[in-house]
Amino acid sequence: MNTLDTEVELPLLHAGEAFNNDARKRIIATGYERAFARYVEADTAFPLFMQGDALDVLKTLPSDRIDCCITSPPYWGKREYENGGIGLEIGYPQFIASLLAIFAEVKRVLKPTGSFWLNIGDTYQDKGLLGIPWRIALALCDQHGWVLRNSVIWNKVKGGMDNSTDRLGNAHEHVFHFVKSARGYYYDADAIRSSPGQSKVNNGVVVSATGVSGIRYRRQVELSTSLAPAEKMAALAGLEKILASVANGELSDFRMIIRGQQRTTHSDSTSVSGRAKELNEKGFYFLKYHPNGSKPTDVWDIVPEDTQRRALHFAPFPADLCRIPILATCPQNGIVLDPFCGVGTAMLVAKSLDRKSVGIDISEKYLDQASDRCASLI
Repeated sequence: MNTLDTEVELPLLHAGEAFNNDARKRIIATGYERAFARYVEADTAFPLFMQGDALDVLKTLPSDRIDCCITSPPYWGKREYENGGIGLEIGYPQFIASLLAIFAEVKRVLKPTGSFWLNIGDTYQDKGLLGIPWRIALALCDQHGWVLRNSVIWNKVKGGMDNSTDRLGNAHEHVFHFVKSARGYYYDADAIRSSPGQSKVNNGVVVSATGVSGIRYRRQVELSTSLAPAEKMAALAGLEKILASVANGELSDFRMIIRGQQRTTHSDSTSVSGRAKELNEKGFYFLKYHPNGSKPTDVWDIVPEDTQRRALHFAPFPADLCRIPILATCPQNGIVLDPFCGVGTAMLVAKSLDRKSVGIDISEKYLDQASDRCASLI
């Protein structure tokens, strides 16, 4: 095991147990900060692992340096973790307070353009579901000024053993996406789009990725009793323009909404819906599908990590849970942080995507395994 005096090229840093508390604090204060500075300048995407209490380590790191933080803290009252730490508080209010203190430091080290992704599960007490994920999310917004951009439902697809006979089985967890300000944060939507379907031409007729040729829309416009003659001409011209975009590969798919034929997609009220207003004024509008494919929704179907062959960590979150956050909110030259990295799944994904990353954990054994996992990618 390497000490804090080790050069940064070595993957794992920790404070040696031979030091007394005061000396250990001084070493942490100088060692972690120095190691981080060297790592930022180093030409490597191998993760930097730091052993220690998340709050203590984060306090030594400089402000505004991290691009993306993704983490899954220990759940309250669920299991005992090596060396104690978060999750063993006497009550859930103390657990939430501990996390809020750590996430305040996360906000400090995060760049103004950065994102914070939090995966957190819930807990029952006296047969009552506590609502811990939302208690934390609302406290982060109300007390610490975070902006919540998405509440993702992680559908675990297959649930674990559940012997309860008076409630439904639990098969989901929350993943919250926070930013420091409502505008100006980094987000690459194209990096996470699904592969688009391909348009084609059949017998001289342009057909979209889902089989829309425009023939039905053209007929509806021509036979419409809700459109004035000038509106019909504008609608047919707009349709031809859209079909040309599909033929040129500028658009993979579309839908046409015509007054008197289709309903507006959200609301018929022109005071609350811009599309309803457009339909009322023009008689038609188009829904255009992005040529690079569709964005993921806020429900992710991801099978949990297989823990049968994992000797140390009993609750690692799956690699697929990290890919969308890192691809969307960490630029290619950015840095990913996980203050509860466990066996290093977020770091493993970051390395596979050629991003730098910093993993913090209180357990030396977990960090050893995390380092070994990431070394397997070399």
